[in-house]
Amino acid sequence: MIDPKAEALAAACEKVSPTSGMPGLQEALGELFDEAAIEWVLTRGGWHRLGGVVDSHLNRISSNISDWAEKQAEDDPDGLLASYIDSDYRVTRIAGKTHYFTLPVGEKAEDFTQIEIEELQEVIDRPLIMEDWYPETLADFIDPVNYTRLNPEPVGPACYKFRRITPIAELPRRMNPGRATENLRRFFADWGKSSAGDELFCRHWVLAIREYEDSDHETRVAARPLSTFDGELPELPRGEKLQGSELASAIHAYDRQLGYPFAWYFNLLRSKSENYELARAVLTDQMGAYDYLPVRDVGVLRAWEERPYSV
Repeated sequence: MIDPKAEALAAACEKVSPTSGMPGLQEALGELFDEAAIEWVLTRGGWHRLGGVVDSHLNRISSNISDWAEKQAEDDPDGLLASYIDSDYRVTRIAGKTHYFTLPVGEKAEDFTQIEIEELQEVIDRPLIMEDWYPETLADFIDPVNYTRLNPEPVGPACYKFRRITPIAELPRRMNPGRATENLRRFFADWGKSSAGDELFCRHWVLAIREYEDSDHETRVAARPLSTFDGELPELPRGEKLQGSELASAIHAYDRQLGYPFAWYFNLLRSKSENYELARAVLTDQMGAYDYLPVRDVGVLRAWEERPYSV
């Protein structure tokens, strides 16, 4: 999935500072794409990567803790501890956010381009050597499980870095054949068949993509739908407790909160089985005296009942 705009995206990210916020980044991306169509839809934070080593004055010792420790230790973690116990060095981490932008390119749910831009900030993480700490291996020294965190003082300015551009319609072909891939295709298809299909899928969902190497050393991807809802998703109505007009009111309220029709169904598919009773309860109502779903949504729901799935 090499895109000719990848190089231009990387260059654009280097020119924009996070101090300009999302408007500045979206404007830069809009110069490369249709400015009216590309849209920032989601930011995910809370992740980090290993950083480097600095001294107590934040002077750079190394930009990569792994390479530095392996070179200094020479397979002797105890000697590494002894050599730097009085150094007062600090280890850094790269605190990250991922900004998702989407660009529709067709009529189907999967017809969109997804662009991921990382916002990175190197901060102080921990002391290089901690009191009464004796890592058993070099790996434990480089990336300990339990350690004393320091105040996350910035080591340098935050920056944007281009991560990935993905034509989503092509993505399933790079995934391993199997249930997960077929379920993702069905998720897209259900969107198009239902009342949600009147909305742009890529404004309400993106894909969390993970690349890995399979047993044949081929690069594959795993992908799962990720709601762009701002904040914590509301709890789905409980099908075992509601029915009739109360259930109708509950699912319509859920849809209004998410901002598109049939939202409760697609968010139900992100769980495994604990909320499946909701789908069955709605179907029971439709077969009785209640008629609060469009015909096409009922058809999607009945197909799910015949062969349930999740993504």
